[in-house]
Amino acid sequence: MNHQFVVYAGCMFSSKTTKLLMNIEKYKYQNKKIVAFKPKIDIRYSDDEISSHIGLKYKAVCVENGGAMLEYLQKLDSFDVVAVDEQFMIKDSSDVLIWLFKNTINVLVSTLDLSYAGKPFHETMKIMPYATHVEKCTSVCTVCGKDAFYTHRKNIDENDEIVVGGFDKYEPRCYQHFPYIQG
Repeated sequence: MNHQFVVYAGCMFSSKTTKLLMNIEKYKYQNKKIVAFKPKIDIRYSDDEISSHIGLKYKAVCVENGGAMLEYLQKLDSFDVVAVDEQFMIKDSSDVLIWLFKNTINVLVSTLDLSYAGKPFHETMKIMPYATHVEKCTSVCTVCGKDAFYTHRKNIDENDEIVVGGFDKYEPRCYQHFPYIQG
């Protein structure tokens, strides 16, 4: 089997992490050596596991940037798969992931593609051309029940591009009910 660069991208609550964890399970059954990373700032469910909203988990190394990922990987004898949850939050992770893929490592990523303000995340944009498979994940619009592709931040007074949170801070929205799409 050829090596893969799989990206699960979409809005909050669209099962990106669940799909990532299911793909990790597949590689576990194939006896592949898997290394998982998550952003250090994301401690919503666990500080050392990738965790989905439905309770699936996998042990992960918490990192702040791509350099920390590379430093950790250089200490290992070997590995076959690198999985990254919430990749958009890890500065310079895209360069490391592209390098790994070019060196025949399987790469699995879950990430938001757009900010609450409708702006593409830089780290996500950089990996997309290298992906062998991209799955655009959808949720359900909290206003009308249609397919949701966008993440709405409930409190727009928080100006930072990345604010870690769950249903308390964000909700999925469709095209019609996402204010930053409407021109």
